[in-house]
Amino acid sequence: MNQASRTWLVLCALHGVASMLMWWAGEQVVDALTWRADGWLQQPWTLWTSSWVHMNTPHLIGNQVALGALAAFAWTIRPTLACALAWLLAWPLMQLSLLLWPQIGYAVGLSGLLHAGAMVLAVQLILKRIAVPKAPRWGGLLALGLLVKLAVESGWSYPVVWDAGNDMSVVQAAHLAGAFWGLVLGLALGRRQRKPVPVDNAAVSVR
Repeated sequence: MNQASRTWLVLCALHGVASMLMWWAGEQVVDALTWRADGWLQQPWTLWTSSWVHMNTPHLIGNQVALGALAAFAWTIRPTLACALAWLLAWPLMQLSLLLWPQIGYAVGLSGLLHAGAMVLAVQLILKRIAVPKAPRWGGLLALGLLVKLAVESGWSYPVVWDAGNDMSVVQAAHLAGAFWGLVLGLALGRRQRKPVPVDNAAVSVR
């Protein structure tokens, strides 16, 4: 495994472990690490740490499963260092973008960040910046799935909805913001990967 793919997987491991540690942390710690629209300037670290806070067990398990799927996909396609950098930059920008919706008082969880990561990979595959067979096809399918999900949610019109099944509010705007920054940064960072040129052994002379 190359250094580039390890960087992405390290980020996945960081999010998974930190989310579990946060689940067992005390209420005061969780409160200090939760992003709030009216207090983040006094607690700027919450632009990062709030992604690790989860409301309840189904919320945590759902995001951990999705994170595992993203890590498994990355293990297969070996994302570049540029992919990891794009995902890293999207992290606080996604959270900060929620200020565009005044009805969002606070937001927690990995889902917005996972949408950002998935979109980064989709864009990089479409542009052949990850050297795998049929990269544009895989990237197109991933991007299509994300776009259909975002269209169904309509996060621009319904930034926050109540999920009765999990007894919690879902900040759909975070999914939209994450995918947006994943798209922008996925386009901005990286370059097309060249496949190695095969060597014709018959044409090589021994001297």
